[in-house]
Order: sequence, then C-alpha cells, then structure tokens
Amino acid sequence: MDHEQLKALSREQAEYYLKQYFGLDHFYDDQWETIRRLFNGERVLAIERTGFGKSLCYQFPAVMFDGVTVIFSPLIALMRDQTKKLTKLNLKVAYVNSSNTPEQNSAIIQDAIRGKYKILYITPERQQSEEWLQAVRELKLSMVVIDEAHTISSWGHDFRPAFQRIISLVKLLPQNFPVLATTATATIKVQNDIAAQITDNNSNSMTIIRGSMMRPNLKLMVLKVESEDDKMLWLADNLMDIPGTGLIYAGTRVQVEQYTAWLNYMNIPAVAYHAGLDSDKRAQLEQGLMQNRWKCIVSTNALGMGIDKSDIRFIIHVQVPASPVHYYQEIGRAGRDNQPAYVVLLFNSARNDDGNYVDSMLQLSFIERSRPSERKYNRVIEILKEQTLKFTSLQEETNLKQDELRQILNDLETQHIIVKSTTGYYESRRGAPSLDLSEFEQLRQSKRQDFQCMLDYIFTDEPRMSFLCHYLDDPNVDYTTNCDNTNLTKLSVPTDQRLRLNLKQFLLSYNPPLELAKSFSVNKTDKVRFLTPTLYEYKYQRNDEYLERTCHTSNSSSLNQFLDENPKARLTNGFALSFYGTTEVGQMIHRSKYGHGGDFPDHLVQAMAELVYHRYQDIAIDLILYIPSTVSGSLLANYAHRLAAALNLPCYNILNKTKVTQPQKVFQNMHNKRKNVAGVFALERPYLVRGKTVMLLDDVCDSGATLQEAGFTIIDAGAQWVIPLTLAKTVGGA
Repeated sequence: MDHEQLKALSREQAEYYLKQYFGLDHFYDDQWETIRRLFNGERVLAIERTGFGKSLCYQFPAVMFDGVTVIFSPLIALMRDQTKKLTKLNLKVAYVNSSNTPEQNSAIIQDAIRGKYKILYITPERQQSEEWLQAVRELKLSMVVIDEAHTISSWGHDFRPAFQRIISLVKLLPQNFPVLATTATATIKVQNDIAAQITDNNSNSMTIIRGSMMRPNLKLMVLKVESEDDKMLWLADNLMDIPGTGLIYAGTRVQVEQYTAWLNYMNIPAVAYHAGLDSDKRAQLEQGLMQNRWKCIVSTNALGMGIDKSDIRFIIHVQVPASPVHYYQEIGRAGRDNQPAYVVLLFNSARNDDGNYVDSMLQLSFIERSRPSERKYNRVIEILKEQTLKFTSLQEETNLKQDELRQILNDLETQHIIVKSTTGYYESRRGAPSLDLSEFEQLRQSKRQDFQCMLDYIFTDEPRMSFLCHYLDDPNVDYTTNCDNTNLTKLSVPTDQRLRLNLKQFLLSYNPPLELAKSFSVNKTDKVRFLTPTLYEYKYQRNDEYLERTCHTSNSSSLNQFLDENPKARLTNGFALSFYGTTEVGQMIHRSKYGHGGDFPDHLVQAMAELVYHRYQDIAIDLILYIPSTVSGSLLANYAHRLAAALNLPCYNILNKTKVTQPQKVFQNMHNKRKNVAGVFALERPYLVRGKTVMLLDDVCDSGATLQEAGFTIIDAGAQWVIPLTLAKTVGGA
C-alpha cells in the first residue's frame, strides 16, 4: 500500500491484515497508536517493558509499506531469532552482521537493493562500510527503526558510539518519513536525549509513547551474604526447587566458568555463555536455551538481549548490576508469558579494608575505567602529531588495549582533534581544538549515582518493583506485593555441613581451563581442535546449523594425515591449578614470585601431580619442559624438577630464549604480547622431544601467548603432542 492508503487505514482493517500476515487477532492500544503514527509518516519513540510486543510495532508496518524497512539493532541473537520466525510466516527477511561471511553480507545487500526483502536487520557498526553507504543511496527505504534506542544516548545504560552514526542517516530523511525508536528502559533524561537527537533538538516533532513498567508476575528477592561461598551454597541448595529453566548472571567470564563447574559438580545441568565464545557456539547455546536442554545457562550480560523465550522461569544475579536500569533490563527477560517467575539477587555485603562492599568493587572498577585516563588521550594525540598511523601500528606505539584505543580514537574524531583517512590512517587535524573530557567526567559521576541507586535497591524496605518503576520514571506506579519486602518469605543461606564439605572439595579440585588449542578447518565448514591428545572437539555444519561433539582420538589414517598437514593442532588445551591473586593458590604464587616467599610450596607439587593423574590418566606423557624465566629466577625450574620427580618423568632444561623479553604483564594488548615473544624460543637437543608427548609448564598464564609460542616451537622440533599446564591463570586472561 502507498502512504495515503495506510494513513486512511482503520484499526479494524489493520487487524484484518494482522491476522492474515501474523496470525494475531488484535493490537494492544499502544501498539496500534505507534503503528498509526508511523503510517502518518511520524517519528515515534516507544518505551515499553520487555515482553510487551515492541517488535510488532515495526514488523507490521514493514509488511504494509511499499519498500524495505531497515532495522538497526545491536542484537545478533534477536536478528537470528526474528528472521527465523518471520520466514516461517512467508515474509521476506534477512540480516547483515558479523555472523555472516563478507560474501553473504554483500549478496544480501544487493538482494535488498533489488527489492527481495521487506525487512533488513543490520548492526550499526556495518554503517562504516563503503558498500553499505552506497547501498543506502540505492535502497527503496520505507521506514527506519532504531531498536534498543537507549544505546544512542550517552546517558543510556548501554551507550555505543557506533549507534550515533544512525542519527546521521535519520537527519538526511524527509520530516514526513516514518522513524521508530524502541527501548524497554529509558529514564526521562535518556528519553529526552533520544528525542532531541532523532529530531535535531526539536523534540516536539517526535511522539513519545510510554507504557507501564510494572511486572507483577516477577517475584523479586535479595539475599545478603557474607562470602562468595554463601552464594554457591544457596544455588546448590535451591536451584532445583525453582520450577523450569532460567539464567544466572555473573560479572566476569571467570565467575561464569566457576559457577557453571560448581553446578555441574552438584549434578545440576548448567552451561557457560560469554562473549569469549565464537558465534557458532553462542548460537548453539541459544538454541539449547530455547529447547530447555539445561536447568540454567550461567552467563555474563552477553546473553539475553533479543532472546525471544517467553517461559524463562528465573533470573538470578550473583554479581550486582551497574544500575537499576541494567537490572530491570536483565530481569525483564523472565516471565514474558505473564506467568510467575523468580528474580533473585545474591549480594556479598561483607566490606573490604576501604569500607566498600566487596560486591561493589567490580562495578566501581568498571565505572572508573569507563573512559581512559587523560594521560592516554594525550599520548595518542602526541603520537599522531608526529606521524600518521593505522590502528595496529597505533596499538603497538601506545601499548593500549584494543577497546581502549578504539574508544579514544572515536572520541578524538568526534571532537575533531584527529581524522581518519579513506585508507585507514589516523592523523592529527591542523588547528584542532583542545581535548575536552568534562562531559566524560559528568557521565562517570552519573554512573556512580546510578550504582548507588542499585545499592539502595538492595537495602530498600519499600516494594522492590515499585522502587524500580519509580527509578524508570514510570508515572503510574502501583503498590506491589511481589517481593521479599512485602508478601514473600526472605531467603537464607543453607547451613548443611555436608553441602559445605562438597563446596570445599570442589574448590580444591576445580582447575581453570587454558583455552590455547587452535581450531583448524577440515573442509569448508568442519573444524577440529584438540582438548587433549586423546580427545578432540569436532564442529560441523548441517542444514545451516553448527553442531559440536567431543570425539576420542583414533589412529585412523585420515586423522594422522590431518595432524601431519596441521602440526600446530598438536598443541592442546590445558589446565591451571587455580586462579592467580584471587585464590589461596594464587596468593602463594604471588608471594613466591614477588614477595621473597621462597620456592613454590611442596603441596603445590602434589596438587599438580594429582591434576595430571586426574586429567591425563589415559595419556603417556614422556617428559616435562618449562618456560625459561623472565623475572623469577629458578623458581619455576625448581618446581618443574620436583614435579618431574613426583611423576617419575624426565625434566630437561633445553627450552631457551634467543633474546631478552619483557614480562608479558607490561603489555596491554595481544598484538604487543605476541610480538614480545614471537620467535624467541629455541630448543637445544631437539631429538629429545621428537615423537614425544611433552608437558609444557609455566607458573602463570595470562593471555596464553607465551605458552602458544613455546608450544609451537616444540612442535616444530618434532614433538607428537604438547600439553600446557600452569600453576595459575589470571582473571584478566580468562
């Protein structure tokens, strides 16, 4: 239909088409009001709670408009899920994002130009490509949608600079061109910022439709504990009593892995999800969530946004979120079918030496590091005044983390202090203005206040849902009775001593994995990586779906041929005894390395021997080599020889460095870490490792670059397998 016909369309007529295309009988009032205004060519900001049905507000008009609707979204999972569902309804939909190959994305864009699709999802970062910029000129656009619109506001809880490039496109559109921005979480401050940007500071020309934030079916509870152990005990004691399946949110990847291992240790089906997993693995886990394969998925906040699962029965946080907005967004994924769902926050209320809550330290650290220091900005400015550089060279010169450097470059471009050429070089602008970080400090202070409000939620006596809705500026907040401050029984830490003994045994036996093995392609789709010399992970694609299984290594000629063609596949994954710094083992290692604490204790030798017996009982290890020390003298050498005696294995001092290197902890990014150790190892008497299975030992693993480089050197000398082991793994390297 053309725009004039759609303007005249009544709600009754529209609901006839709704039934025809989507199989639904009617719109909610706010849905129809949003759609009606889009048919009128208006710009609309729809702020509606999770589960309300915001996606229908753009999917239905997209089908009715003549042309293609472009939906900018940060949520790859949502794109994948909605594309699958809409395709089943015989609607023409596609997405452009990093889960596709470049060739697939190009083909989709060209098909969109030819009018093949009614809906095209795209991640905002894709706007940087020349291909997309050209496509925008050729597409027959009917509507632009900004999903998760709080991300375009620097005051929003998930601001992403790339999203503000959408505004440049919107401002080129005619005033009577339909634009929809949607979000489930926006305070009045964020709402006004979004409206001002989309309407070029004329917020009167944008319609704001704000629904109720109340979720009476969510049962909100907080348990204040005195240790991380208490959180683990509560989960083990209570999780199986909660109906259905759900999500457990942790603050770091290390927490995710440890909590997952603990639940599995207690025979509770759980799986880990975080941004460190590749896109195929994440898609596999998302599908498993939809099919209720596990009792829960333990995840960082990388999971949940865009997952259209209506029957998530519980959301549990083991780390306090950054603000009530973050919390509302994350718990909003539960109970979208309007059936009861449990929402629990486990908070460690013990205080550290500075008087801060232990559980507040992670978020306070994130806040302080939300923008790099002024010194780092000036460092980049000074370097670019001297020479023009591409990103990788700048990384090398500045020794900054990748994300940190991208943030600085984006800010300096925004402030017109530097410019990026079409060939990818960054250079200083002549007559550039002075660096201004005042807005960043205001944002930092705002985040501190938001986090204090999150702490207030934990300790409040008022109804918890009412507290959250007040914070979100919901104008119609009712008194609610769905929390532990009103009608629900307060939670408590279990006192079962057998459970505590189980936890102690788990903590002694838990060995963080070292993900060092590289994946190698068997053919165009299938990939292999070796977990141990007798186990390998096999990924294969069937009917556009990636599957994964763990296989036992056989002596088949095809597998041997594969290893001959890909010798670096002979470096397997490994394990660490514990985490560095955060555990008793980690503190012992620190004292020995940096506190004049003497040799690594004998019981760490016994612990490593038990790890080897437990993890590699079916593998004949032939010898031990160790990484030559940079700063720790003979500490590791002494430990390696004592371990070799305990295992009755030979230990050789034949792995040497050909040049002096700096400690890896000096470097802040992988590029410099790898460069620091590239080509520095050599083997004396290489015949000693030829055809052998070698245990490669280090004291601390951070990025894994050192172990990988040394492992590949040993393989190049003819080793059959290299198994990496360390005493500790850093939290940062996890």
